[in-house]
Amino acid sequence: MKAIFSSALFAPIQYFAYLASASEATIELYDSYSRQSYRNRYVINSATGPQALSVPVTKVSGKKILTRDVRLSYDTPWHEIHWKSIEAAYNSSPFYLFYKDGIEELFRKRWTFLKDLNEAALTLAMDYADLDTPISYTEAYYADYSDREDFRDIIHPKKDLSINSSFKPVPYWQPFGAGKSFIPNLSVLDLIFNMGPESPLILRDSIS
Repeated sequence: MKAIFSSALFAPIQYFAYLASASEATIELYDSYSRQSYRNRYVINSATGPQALSVPVTKVSGKKILTRDVRLSYDTPWHEIHWKSIEAAYNSSPFYLFYKDGIEELFRKRWTFLKDLNEAALTLAMDYADLDTPISYTEAYYADYSDREDFRDIIHPKKDLSINSSFKPVPYWQPFGAGKSFIPNLSVLDLIFNMGPESPLILRDSIS
């Protein structure tokens, strides 16, 4: 299966499950950027439950902007806040020490464009999850594709997981889980830190 996805920052497990099952994946950069999407937002697990972390972007008033042109804002130290939140959430996870250095380094670098941060995050997460799906990036926008599965609008924070019935998240161990229900479809970071080398098995088993 060939597939196309929106650009995303440490995307949810649904995204990576389909990515793992794809023979080739294309990342969309020429769509109109929209807020409150996984392009600049991901969700981790914390002691108080799911915690959404968003990367602020520079606002351009009065006109649409392509995802490829979105610039990051450093008016607030979001990179420090994100890393401290990740550290607090996962420092007791089984594989935290194995993967933390690369992720911390990613947040220490000062990025100009969101697309470059997302590409680096995707490359890192695929490496840690042992995924080898070939990745390419769009050079123009097309509303419809006849030769690939289109997940650009399907994988979205506001979309109900039940809408796409082929994704069945496989439960795995999570911190703060004693006496609590499994929280599905968190950021791939949750899976990597908690399951390590078992991550690709869980991703592939999550697609029916």
